[in-house]
Amino acid sequence: MAHSIALVTGTTSGLGYEAARLLAEDGSKEVIVTGRSLARVKETARQLAAETQKQVFTPLELELDKPSSVQSALAELIKRNRPIDFLLLNAGLVPFKQRALTEAGIESSQAPLIGHHQLTVGLLKAKLLSPNARIVIAGAEPARGGVPMFKYTDLPAFAAKYHQGDRTAAVEALIRNGPNVKYVPNNAYADAKLIIAWWVAALARRLPSNMAVYAVSPGASNDTKVARNAGPLIKYLMIPIVNLIPGMNQTPETAARRYLQASEFGTDVSGQFFASAQGKFSGPIEVQRQPHLHDRASQEAAWQAVVKVSGVDFL
Repeated sequence: MAHSIALVTGTTSGLGYEAARLLAEDGSKEVIVTGRSLARVKETARQLAAETQKQVFTPLELELDKPSSVQSALAELIKRNRPIDFLLLNAGLVPFKQRALTEAGIESSQAPLIGHHQLTVGLLKAKLLSPNARIVIAGAEPARGGVPMFKYTDLPAFAAKYHQGDRTAAVEALIRNGPNVKYVPNNAYADAKLIIAWWVAALARRLPSNMAVYAVSPGASNDTKVARNAGPLIKYLMIPIVNLIPGMNQTPETAARRYLQASEFGTDVSGQFFASAQGKFSGPIEVQRQPHLHDRASQEAAWQAVVKVSGVDFL
């Protein structure tokens, strides 16, 4: 299905670049491509136009960990006043070996969700998503558990031990990597992706009836820069091993196609997290049904924590 206007975050390399290219080739009339540097995203737009022979790419500067940049991007989109049909929140970050916080005190791998929340809510408030818009945000298999070397936090237990049972406070502590949260890069990544899955479920309940949102894992695609900040265990042990196992890796194009596939799903599965089958990192995507993903109290806690950290609510 061709989307008249699509916006893709994180397009200067990897899966965002591939998704933007595929959207143009599939018939989108305009693809808004974003990146931290306006000069770089303009170059990305030129490269995509040359590669696809389609003049449909519009560059937009967007630095997700800077609220002022998100507001500037929103102001530009409001000025254009052209509703978006497909919002692809692809930008993400694998945590650094050493803990890194943004200027706002947010752990680096959690920061893209805060920026994506600000962008999405801003677009909704400005009525810049079309009535049947689809929103897709990048998830990952560690959110469901069972992935070697990754472990998400048991939120109810963490909240009970350190936050008097307050799950919203517990999620905020994870987002900020605050007191009582030991920084382990792989676990921080699993927590970030789990919070995304919960945020999607909560957003789905707040969207107009014909809109839909999904978290989608693109699966393993190691021929990108996604692991550039990963520790040596991931870069030099796990990825080389995965590359040797048939069916455990895929091309960037195949991975990006998952996003576009989800953009055609119906409202009946809005709020769901789609990923590979258990134990897989490629192949068909399916709804993930692990109970912790569907815990409504955790979903709402994640939403309220993101609202508190971002200062932006959908009212």
